[in-house]
Amino acid sequence: MIYYTYRTTVMRVRYLSTSAFRQLKKAQFDVKSILNRLPLHADSIKARQLTSSDQLVKELENLPVQELEARRLDTQIAKTQTERKAIEREIKLDKSKIKELQHKLVELKTSFQTVTSDLKTIKDQIHETCLSLPNLVHQDVPLTNAQEIQEIHPLRDYPVDLSRDHHDIMVRKNLVDFKSASTLTGNSWYYLINDGALLEQALVSYATKRARNHGFSMCNPPSIAKNEVIDACGFRPRDMNNEQQIYHITDTNLGLTATAEIALAGLGIDTVMDLSKGAKKLCGVSRSYRAEAGARGKDTRGLYRVHEFTKVELFCWAVPDQSDQILQELLDFQIDLVADLGLSAKVLNMPANDLGAPAFRKYDIEAWMPGRGSFGEITSASNCTDFQSRRMGTKYKDSTTGKASYVHTLNGTAIAVPRVIVAIVENFYDPSTGLIKIPEPLVSYMDGKSYI
Repeated sequence: MIYYTYRTTVMRVRYLSTSAFRQLKKAQFDVKSILNRLPLHADSIKARQLTSSDQLVKELENLPVQELEARRLDTQIAKTQTERKAIEREIKLDKSKIKELQHKLVELKTSFQTVTSDLKTIKDQIHETCLSLPNLVHQDVPLTNAQEIQEIHPLRDYPVDLSRDHHDIMVRKNLVDFKSASTLTGNSWYYLINDGALLEQALVSYATKRARNHGFSMCNPPSIAKNEVIDACGFRPRDMNNEQQIYHITDTNLGLTATAEIALAGLGIDTVMDLSKGAKKLCGVSRSYRAEAGARGKDTRGLYRVHEFTKVELFCWAVPDQSDQILQELLDFQIDLVADLGLSAKVLNMPANDLGAPAFRKYDIEAWMPGRGSFGEITSASNCTDFQSRRMGTKYKDSTTGKASYVHTLNGTAIAVPRVIVAIVENFYDPSTGLIKIPEPLVSYMDGKSYI
């Protein structure tokens, strides 16, 4: 069953073949745990305001009945097999009873096939319901309004200044070329050129160096992934606005990744990780692709919402009792990075109706953008607990029990390049000189330029 309405952008790349691709193993769910927490799962569905949430809640509420029926059928199968073995033993002891008992064996075989088929059907239904469930929601997550928990370089007031619009400034200073990109590809695409391109490289170098200094290993991942892996990460349209769209490649089971999170998570497919020395932390740099850019007529001007952009992503695998701590570490990393860039921003505990299906909890940082006239999201950090790991088969060996258990996955933005460029340009442009001041941490990566 599918509770999401896809609006897919199709790319025709016919020379790619996926015939040799192996499939993800079937996701494993703790049905007993889900049954014990039915009200919490129902609350999560309703709070997230998912498309067709009423239907999904009905399916969820039907799980206990389905599970009881599955157990009944299991018992019936076991009983049938016991009867069959008893008859086979009786025939073995007395061959003269073959004719008498043969019809009974045929009946048992037919019954076994029917019940086995019924059991498979109901187990498939149970699995599909579990697969469609979003993660639970942390008890401290607000319902509908983001909770501001911290300010970074707060201002006394936040005046709108349309003369600081990054689009006009960057075009005038020959830092970006929207016109040529529009001719090449269409709206919401762009060329970063000259010092605009250098600023992107500076931001990437700065963010990756900080990540390495914080114990993250580097990874340059693919920007194309199998659709089943994209789905396993939770990247499916989830609400009435269909905000998350994926570019799918026709005649394949591939799509362009919306974030390096997808490809980094893929490194854990069908693996048992050694987390005895702490969380495994990766920093990935990739191009990211969002088909929804400007789809609702919002932020269609400039770099804020575009189809393709460079992003530095942080990804972690952690044991369950450490994932809250790792989420806080990701957030602290982001706060320090934004603060060192000199941006005025606010840290938000995001509400349930803003959480994607995988997220148990999410923090956003929004920077003030005076030319845009509002705050805009520049980072996000999420704890997805075992939502992704169950769908990808990523486990760790529990040091206490010795058993393989599902890891928790976490992700966070280090730098979403275009949006940080928007914030830098709109905050540090000086109309009197026509120059943009480069934040001090980036100067060494800008060939020593303090202004552009």
